[in-house]
Amino acid sequence: MIKTVVSIGLPVDEKLLIKKNSISSAGNTEKADGLKRISIVTGIHGDELEGQLVCFEIQRRIKEHPECLTGIVDIYPALNPLGIDSVTRSLPAFDIDMNKTFPGFNDGTMIEHLAANIMQDLRGSDFVIDIHASSIFVREIPQIRIPFKFREKLIDKCKLMNLDLIWASQSSSVSENTLAYALNDEGIDAVVIDMGIAMYCTKEYCNQVTDGIFALMKNLGMWSGDVVAAKEPIYAESACIITSKTPGLFIREVKCGDKVEKGQILGSVINPLEGTVKEEVIAPESGLLFTVREYPVVEVGSLLGRIFR
Repeated sequence: MIKTVVSIGLPVDEKLLIKKNSISSAGNTEKADGLKRISIVTGIHGDELEGQLVCFEIQRRIKEHPECLTGIVDIYPALNPLGIDSVTRSLPAFDIDMNKTFPGFNDGTMIEHLAANIMQDLRGSDFVIDIHASSIFVREIPQIRIPFKFREKLIDKCKLMNLDLIWASQSSSVSENTLAYALNDEGIDAVVIDMGIAMYCTKEYCNQVTDGIFALMKNLGMWSGDVVAAKEPIYAESACIITSKTPGLFIREVKCGDKVEKGQILGSVINPLEGTVKEEVIAPESGLLFTVREYPVVEVGSLLGRIFR
């Protein structure tokens, strides 16, 4: 059942609509009292599309085996529909990161009103998964990010979700005023999944994430169908960050998800005008390369990769 979460008037008699598809084993979700509820949220940044494919794949699998669902799956594919339409990370015209506006304020500005209504609609969820992609510059392997403050209550559920790593971090994606932090602060279990790269759908990553969501649903007693055996994730609270020391073009020699050794050459920064290598990029630690730069143009300080020790 498709429902409107919030509707706000725009100039020239248009409307900003945020919608969800609520799928329930009880048919009519208004008669579904007592059922477990999981909410899948994505599209809060308009240039991040990996979660769109996950939303589709979840629904495809449920439609194939509706008899296996015992509960409610709420799917919010586009929290920032104007951003998706214009391929803009932030909310267009306002240049504000929507994921820094929670929990919002119903009588506040338009963006605060949006955030407050999204929060209200998500209340009552047993688990919320906020799916993101990386920027256009770097690729991430499928990972769960959880606010460091709430790591102990979330870690066991995260281990079920078939992802490569769990990062209990203070990063901007789970800091105060993000959706995941605001929900956890109210006692609602919520995590962020980050994967892939902006403006793209990485099919194998999206299938892996979908597998993990169904494994979690089975643990919650919401799904009786077959699920994959979850891989053992790496757990970390810090990462080794690699940045460029010189400007130029970064030509990588490794792939996202590779296990690298300390001293290994990860790539080089070249000067195409002079035909010279300006910098050899060396792994400062051994571990899992979970972030790697895809867009080759770099400046001093540009992020080239991250390694979990």
